[in-house]
Amino acid sequence: MAGTMEDTLLRLLSDTHLPAEGPRKQAELHLQAAQTNPLFPGSLAAIAGHSSVSPEIRQSALLLLRSFVEKNWSGQDENGPSIQIDEGVKEGLRVQMLELATSGEADRKIKSAASYVVSKIANVDFPEQWPNLLPQLLNLIPNATDAQLHGALKVLADLVEDSLSEDQFFSVARDIVNACYGVAVNTGRKASLRAMSISVFRGTFDIMDMVKDEHGPEIKGFAEEVINAWSPFFMDVMKQSLPARPKGDDEGYESGRDDLSESWRGTICLKLQVVKILMKIRMIFPQILLPQSPALFSATWEELTLVAESYKDMYIDNDEQGRLEDADGLPYTLDFLVLEELDFLQSCLRAPPVKEELEKQLQQNSGVASTPWVMDVMKLAVGYAQIPKEEEDLWDIDVNLFLAEETSVTANYTARTACGDLLIKLGEWLNQGALEGLLAYTQALFASETATWRTREASLYLLTQLLTDFLDMSKEVAPPIATAFLGLIDYAINRNDEPLLRARGYLVSALLVQCLPDVALGLLDRTIKAVNGDESEVVKVACIKALQGFMKAHTVPADRQVPIIASISDFLYAKDLTDLEDADDLLVCLVETLRDGIELDTRIAISSESSALDLLFVLAKHGAANFQLTMLVSESFENITGTLAGSQEAYVALCTKVLPSLTGAFDVGNMTGDDPLVELATELLAVLTEKGSEPLPPGFVAAALPKLNRLLMATTEGGVLRPGVEAIKFMLMHDHQQVFAWHDDQNRSGLEVCLIIIDKLLGPNIEDNAASEVGGLAAELVEKAGQERLGPYLEQLLRAVASRLASAEAAPFIQSLILVFARLSLVGAQDVVEFLAQIEINGQNGLQVVLSKWLEHSINFAGYDEIRQNVIALSKIYSLNDQRLVQTMVKGDLIIPTSNRIMTRSQAKLNPDQYTIIPAPLKIVKVLIEELLSASGIQNAASAAAAAAAEFADEEGENDDWEDVPNVLDLGLGSTKAELMAYGEDRSATFMRQKDDETQAYLTEFFLRAGREDLAGFKSIYDLLTEEERAKLNELAGGQ
Repeated sequence: MAGTMEDTLLRLLSDTHLPAEGPRKQAELHLQAAQTNPLFPGSLAAIAGHSSVSPEIRQSALLLLRSFVEKNWSGQDENGPSIQIDEGVKEGLRVQMLELATSGEADRKIKSAASYVVSKIANVDFPEQWPNLLPQLLNLIPNATDAQLHGALKVLADLVEDSLSEDQFFSVARDIVNACYGVAVNTGRKASLRAMSISVFRGTFDIMDMVKDEHGPEIKGFAEEVINAWSPFFMDVMKQSLPARPKGDDEGYESGRDDLSESWRGTICLKLQVVKILMKIRMIFPQILLPQSPALFSATWEELTLVAESYKDMYIDNDEQGRLEDADGLPYTLDFLVLEELDFLQSCLRAPPVKEELEKQLQQNSGVASTPWVMDVMKLAVGYAQIPKEEEDLWDIDVNLFLAEETSVTANYTARTACGDLLIKLGEWLNQGALEGLLAYTQALFASETATWRTREASLYLLTQLLTDFLDMSKEVAPPIATAFLGLIDYAINRNDEPLLRARGYLVSALLVQCLPDVALGLLDRTIKAVNGDESEVVKVACIKALQGFMKAHTVPADRQVPIIASISDFLYAKDLTDLEDADDLLVCLVETLRDGIELDTRIAISSESSALDLLFVLAKHGAANFQLTMLVSESFENITGTLAGSQEAYVALCTKVLPSLTGAFDVGNMTGDDPLVELATELLAVLTEKGSEPLPPGFVAAALPKLNRLLMATTEGGVLRPGVEAIKFMLMHDHQQVFAWHDDQNRSGLEVCLIIIDKLLGPNIEDNAASEVGGLAAELVEKAGQERLGPYLEQLLRAVASRLASAEAAPFIQSLILVFARLSLVGAQDVVEFLAQIEINGQNGLQVVLSKWLEHSINFAGYDEIRQNVIALSKIYSLNDQRLVQTMVKGDLIIPTSNRIMTRSQAKLNPDQYTIIPAPLKIVKVLIEELLSASGIQNAASAAAAAAAEFADEEGENDDWEDVPNVLDLGLGSTKAELMAYGEDRSATFMRQKDDETQAYLTEFFLRAGREDLAGFKSIYDLLTEEERAKLNELAGGQ
């Protein structure tokens, strides 16, 4: 039978590799159905263990087995029922998978796949059902063959990462560390295996990091012991010279693995893992590493100095392949090593013993520029900051990649960017001294006849990074230093055959002018001219980017505004605009520069002689799918509208200019509303209307509402519905007479059109989030139209709002609908209660439905005006002292469970939160007390104090004189994973209210009056409050 099952599965697995979709899908379905067969897992294991079966099929069998184990091994699966696996089968699989993972099997992919299966089993079974797993691995490691050792280390790595609990770690940590040490120091082993053992050792520090807060002394003592034991080995590896570099087209990376290339790769791999673990130790136990920091600094410095020439030859002068990892995820190329060592060097630079020694040398010399180590740092940084050949070639093809580096939006962290970070850290320490040192080195470099354009560009690139940080931190740059650099810029921008040096010159000039009191007008004019006059595309976009810096300096003369915008226009229209749709970075750069140009004097937006706004809309049209760009366009348009709205004449001119463009965008596409351009146009129309005059310009509604109405009736997309409904709300706010006087092509009035739109958005086929603005529109319509205009429609409208509120779930939508009744209650609370008490919603009384939702969600309201309106409305409803309110029972306080057991998700579903049930007036008082705390800022102060206390406690616990935020987010760290996962939890998204004096004053007066006059039986309600609530009210009364 077993043989038959194996044959069947072998055939099905083979079919899953077929190119034809039909047979492949059929095979996958059959494999899914076969999982219920008790022989299924054992047969897959048998297939995986057959060396006669092709590696691809064996891998497939192991992948399928891993997913089967993951879903069914524990007997519980959150996503559905699981298949029970017999204990005998489990025992057989444990043995088979561990044997395969640690066998002499040559194929690493097979062993890796087997180790993943072992890891999934161990997650459930270790140590209770599989107590001998770790002892077996540790016994095997010392005498294993290389192939066996690889498998054992792979399993051990998975075990350390996924399966060890805190208690287990304490009992086995020393054995694991000793086993790793034995491999790492054994020069008879392959360097890649030694590197792998260091990687496993590094994994133990992740566990130490997670448990050090609870078990500080024990963990620190253990860490100190093992670090001291390993340190001589670390230092030996750091000082070990790289072997001779293999020669050939690919340096042995892709050609046959001869001994030379294997030695080169292995040594780099080993060194990399040592630097990585030193970085990890510095992050977690910096004090332990502190005494060794000078020696480590020196070793790292020497290595970087020695390999600089090889790095230059491989990656700067030539385009050799870098950023490579082996099958186990261990990096082995020189660029990776240099990157890690640059980061570690930067880290060591801030260690107190290193700083002390370097500062002593600074004091022994007459200035920073004459201190040898400063010049050596500049030389090292410039050497590694040169543009790699690969980047140069890519920038020549696509200027977006050039801009991505300039704006730091690229995820490609390179030696060049690491050197920029190194200079920034030096600037944080030496301040002006870092600029002085860089100036001295750069001047010497520019004066040298042997210097290349790459080194000169690199020195200016480092200046870019340093100046950007100075400007961001509002640190002053001495004018003489900035002026001295300007002289070098003149040289750079005149290098006709060196476009990247020219581009860098323009970019640096834009930063230098922000540090000088008087703008260099000649340089500005040269930059404007080069936007279209330079032959290099990279230089052109660098100049467009550089113009932003000149405008930030706030000294651009008024007569340069038109030439700046004209240069952008000429650049844009010289291109095939359809090519821009994939050029996100260039589009963003153009919008940013155009925005800054317009904001020099926003009146240019309404000038008949300027195409500034047309340019903005053209860029928006071609980049509407880019979120960052649409945000920039919206913000820019909002600023323009806001500054022009102060003048009725200017606002009318703006509307005349932009309304045709905005409403014309509604015709684009198939009118389904899913076109990003339509969404952006709707958002801009909402901005234009919000800033509108009162009344709106004549004809505004007739120009905007017809197409907007058709659009809203044709779409269900929230991105269009939300701003579209807001735009109509603002029309009503500013000029409801014009809205009501307008009629559509079917002679329906503006009032009727608004009611139809509201009716659609309250319908069941519109999602909550898409309809989240409908309440604001309904409230505005009711307020402006009144009973006399709405007549019977008022009751229908309010009934529809109440009915939709009953099923609403999204918080913004619930707030929007509740505010309809809240705003009505401000002027007619009794009428609102009367109306709700008379209607029925899904078999329940309307007052019960609406008040329950209202009082449950009030404390989550957002927006100053909305919170204030809600507070006043609730106080007026309470003051009615209506018996129907007393009889309306709603959710009260959360009932805290007595059990202290940790609640799992499944248990939480079975045991949802329980609340007390209390009368509505009591709940209103509780809500208003909560709002009083928020309005007074007490809750925020308490939260801020708690956060500060926690932060202070962290600082006290880790006051080690050598700590900073890590340069690179280490996703391998357990603490990092936990922090990232916390962002997905509801509890981390705490909404903090800000202090509101007006609301606080209103509530203070309300409670004082309620206590004084026993308003609506307030004294009896007071007795039902919690101690904390009564204490707050007593404090309030005592302070008056």
